[in-house]
Amino acid sequence: MRHLLSTADLDVAEAVRILDTAGQMAATQAREIKKLPTLRGRTVVNLFFEDSTRTRISFETAAKRLSADVINFSAKGSSVSKGESLKDTALTLQAMGADAVVIRHHASGAPHTLAHGGWTTGSVVNAGDGTHQHPTQALLDAYTLRRHLVGDGGRADVSGRDLTGLRVAIVGDVLHSRVARSNVQLLHTLGAEVTLVAPPTLVPVGVEAWPARVSYHLDEAIADDKPDAIMMLRVQRERMSSAGGGFFPSPLEYTRGYGLDARRLASLPEHAIVLHPGPMNRGLEISADAADSPRAVIVEQVANGVAVRMAVLYLLLAGGDAAASTPVSTPTSTTNETKVDA
Repeated sequence: MRHLLSTADLDVAEAVRILDTAGQMAATQAREIKKLPTLRGRTVVNLFFEDSTRTRISFETAAKRLSADVINFSAKGSSVSKGESLKDTALTLQAMGADAVVIRHHASGAPHTLAHGGWTTGSVVNAGDGTHQHPTQALLDAYTLRRHLVGDGGRADVSGRDLTGLRVAIVGDVLHSRVARSNVQLLHTLGAEVTLVAPPTLVPVGVEAWPARVSYHLDEAIADDKPDAIMMLRVQRERMSSAGGGFFPSPLEYTRGYGLDARRLASLPEHAIVLHPGPMNRGLEISADAADSPRAVIVEQVANGVAVRMAVLYLLLAGGDAAASTPVSTPTSTTNETKVDA
């Protein structure tokens, strides 16, 4: 794996390999000393042209846990705000010796341009580009789903397992959501059945070509599909014009039709879990009852994100075909040490 730009680039074996590696990384994070020497001497640059808190901090934490040197670059207050191009920024980072560039950009396709423009020899990880892709979010969602819903509800070893047979409903602002696009592709690759639920105005043109069915009624989707997991998408008002841009009549109307509240939560199958990529609009797409329910794994998704991003950085920068087969050995009952092969 040279870059991670889109979940469409991953086949089943590659996706499962990342999830398995993330599981091994997560095991090391239960120790008192969480840091691993795997990427010592490597430099990871977080190149963020869009505001972000959780994604940037998650990547920063992941890189530091692997002992990499981390440079955080924000467009605000930098040369970019003075008109510097992506190319010139990339050439500057290359001159500084960046081994990997984690990029978030408002323009769809920017990570692909960076990866294939000949401006950097390092690996490129897409941390979200426009309304296009957010592959590590989809990977952490898949990791969370597998952990809870595969292998006797997480009680059995799930290594090497995909998500065949699981039913996942993705609800909300699909039109503006790179999370939805990434998840639909990855979940389909891993064998899950996906249903998109949204008002017609928030469903993209051409969605019939996606490997997912579409419903315009949340209550019907819950009753008919009986999903194993429901993923609530944030209403991205910053990507709409004022007052919702006419995508729905009012916040109250949206909540009545597509919000996850206590009633809808109770109508889900008993084993079903609730996901949300964050940040949440409480009272809009999800109620406080649903967000704080024991069935919600939203906070756990954040923790899983660190393990998944550790796995991605490891496989890109130190994995290789030989080393990646056994990157991490979990602690035994006789020792607290964990060995990582660089």
